[in-house]
Amino acid sequence: MQYTTKKIAEIVNGKLLQLYHDAGIEHLLLDSRKTYAAATSVFFALKGPRRDGHLFIQDLYKKGVRNFVISKEFDWSLYPDANIISVPDSLDALQQLAAVHRQQFDVPVIGITGSNGKTIVKEWLYQLLHEDFSIVRSPKSYNSQIGVPLSVWQMSGQHTLGIFEAGISQPGEMKNLVKIIQPTIGILTAIGEAHSEGFVSSTQKLSEKIKLFADCKKIIYCRDHTVPEQLDLEGEHRNLFRDDAQFYSWSKVFPAWLTITDIKKQTDHTDLFATRDGEPISISISFTDDASVENAITCWCTLLALGYTNLTCRERLRRLQPVNMRLELKKGINHCSIINDSYSADLSSLKIALNFLNQQSAGIKKAVILSDFLQSGLSDDILYRQIAADLMMHRVDRVIGIGPQISTHLSFAANYKPDVSFFIDIQEFIQHFRSSQFKDETILVKGARIFEFENIVRLLEQKVHETVLEISIDAIVHNLKAYQKLLQPETKIMAMVKAFAYGSGGVEIAGVLQYHKVDYLGVAYTDEGVEIRKAGITLPVMVLNPEESSFDAIIEHNLEPDIYSFETLKRFDLFLQNEGLSQYPVHIEIETGMNRLGFAMEEAGKLAEYLHASPSFKVQTIFTHLAGSEDENEDGFTREQFSKFQIACSKLENKLGQTILKHISNSAAIVRLPEMQMDMVRLGIGLYGIDSADTGKLDLLPVASLKSTIAQLKHLKKGESVSYNRKGIVSRDSTIATVRIGYADGYSRKLGNGSGKMLVNGKPAPVIGTVCMDMTMIDVTDIEDVNEGDDVIIFGTSLPVQQLAGWAGTIPYEIMTGISQRVKRVYFEG
Repeated sequence: MQYTTKKIAEIVNGKLLQLYHDAGIEHLLLDSRKTYAAATSVFFALKGPRRDGHLFIQDLYKKGVRNFVISKEFDWSLYPDANIISVPDSLDALQQLAAVHRQQFDVPVIGITGSNGKTIVKEWLYQLLHEDFSIVRSPKSYNSQIGVPLSVWQMSGQHTLGIFEAGISQPGEMKNLVKIIQPTIGILTAIGEAHSEGFVSSTQKLSEKIKLFADCKKIIYCRDHTVPEQLDLEGEHRNLFRDDAQFYSWSKVFPAWLTITDIKKQTDHTDLFATRDGEPISISISFTDDASVENAITCWCTLLALGYTNLTCRERLRRLQPVNMRLELKKGINHCSIINDSYSADLSSLKIALNFLNQQSAGIKKAVILSDFLQSGLSDDILYRQIAADLMMHRVDRVIGIGPQISTHLSFAANYKPDVSFFIDIQEFIQHFRSSQFKDETILVKGARIFEFENIVRLLEQKVHETVLEISIDAIVHNLKAYQKLLQPETKIMAMVKAFAYGSGGVEIAGVLQYHKVDYLGVAYTDEGVEIRKAGITLPVMVLNPEESSFDAIIEHNLEPDIYSFETLKRFDLFLQNEGLSQYPVHIEIETGMNRLGFAMEEAGKLAEYLHASPSFKVQTIFTHLAGSEDENEDGFTREQFSKFQIACSKLENKLGQTILKHISNSAAIVRLPEMQMDMVRLGIGLYGIDSADTGKLDLLPVASLKSTIAQLKHLKKGESVSYNRKGIVSRDSTIATVRIGYADGYSRKLGNGSGKMLVNGKPAPVIGTVCMDMTMIDVTDIEDVNEGDDVIIFGTSLPVQQLAGWAGTIPYEIMTGISQRVKRVYFEG
């Protein structure tokens, strides 16, 4: 079906308020940050708990979008050549459109639901079935009320199989997803505690999930999940499904269509044995963890249910590759950034990777290194035409193709001419590689596994030692949203990225925060703001500690200084006058009890007079710092600060004759003192996964994990010493591991001599002896199977930074901000 504005209005039962041109529609747009094909996109203005899509229509119109589905009224005279469809609910309209689109295709569709394993099973089925089908599947974990419509919209006439996930968080949601996916084959993965908050019981959750299978002809599931006892869809639940539905169960405990009789885990693989129709069968997989074994059995059962012989199952399951769920951002040579996606090459994941590239390359050149795409099921002409279109939509500046197919078939339209080069294989690329050819750009490296693009990543990476700080972009976004849920919709957020974003990397984190539309950034010093501007970040940036020597840089890079004293005020005023500038944005800091920086309360009147008389300044915000917001014993003092601040703000606003943004709340106050939200809050350490008030009210995720490796193992006799000054004496025959981290990396000397611990193979190993500049020794005597080169966790999810700070007698802030710049930062998404 060819979709036009009129056709979509008809499908969603919408009212066509304005029709300038009956445009052809190819793309659904929900996120104003992902506008790549404006002319052929329709924007659905969805209302969320904090953000209303209608607020972004003006920006989208400027970007060239002309088709809008809206659910509330506003002045359309501002958009004379736009097409406007009005509906009662934009999300309902999106789902209706996707459901009608799905009806156009008479192909088998696999619908997958469950608590855990949906994405892995989907990706593995793609690996197992791509030889026989042209497959369309959910990108990443697009399984929500919004993600499923976007997934199904990808279906086209070239596809012969669909594989889609369906996730729900409360009763009633699955009925919407069933209409969109319309699966003919159903797969139920593990039922566990994940996403249980919206259900009164596990039984209710199961009953809701299996509604996806109401019209499926084949249903694959495991009987072992106790909800509340063995699961038997063919028993009490049988009436929920069509009469001719066929059931394919597997179990390690109960009688089933595929009965698992034995699981033998080896060092590097697992052998699985089963019976089907009384006949013994077996497979091997190159995984040993329980979750992978369970997901592989589900895939095995699915292949058998689809009619594949066990010989084919054995051959294909043996070749299963790990599913890499994340994109890694690393520092590269010559001021480049490297996005490592050297695990897969298909159209769905290419779009995701290109979106990530756009997010990380504001104002910087974009380069893409691609291999042949081997598993599309499309003709080469159609496949590479689509790849070229995706690259054009994301305005990639340079394209490097590696492989015979991409070298032959990838070409670009006359109106888009990136710098293009091709190599027949990776060996030819490496032979011609010159590091000087890559400079000041963000480079996406994306290729099928067999091309071994990890070798290219090694060439492009900045060479540093083996201690790394891994930073989860998803955790940053998760924590941001956790705090947003506590705020009023109109309350703005200033995200603090000072001190190198608490050690996590100021520029990279600022890019993520800009993408997710925070309102302001805060830095400590001007040079931090300058780095952010050089990276293409356009958000307003407040500088907390402006120095007179940095005034030139502040103006040049459009930074906004914190004015905290009359001396600073007068000097900056004189500077602006000499530069011929007026109405320059500044922030006014009031001292209410922190006794660090800020105008005294008794100076508020005089300050108001000065600001009123001077044309140099435009006061953007007024703020103060709380001294003890995380401590309930200091709540009386905190409320006294709040009262003082309100008085000072009133004096300033009354004299200036304007309403000014006000902010007092930090991370702790956002949680503990919601009455102090005011116009804006400053989100700092909480963004990085630390609840400084230890309220337990937030489900924060740790953002950073500090890891190193074992350089050497030594076997010492009782009484021998370790490290400088012979402070560490072993009391028994011991195995000591030397770890590649020291105080020059930020690992405090206070953690020496047994005070600190590191994790090896998931078990704590105490530090022995003095921490050296570049090395630290740990006692691994009681830990099995430790080898040179093994990973060591200094802090992370399983060893919180708060614990490390406690051992060192300090606070998490100091630990995180003290991590040396020589420690490589690796950013990942997914």
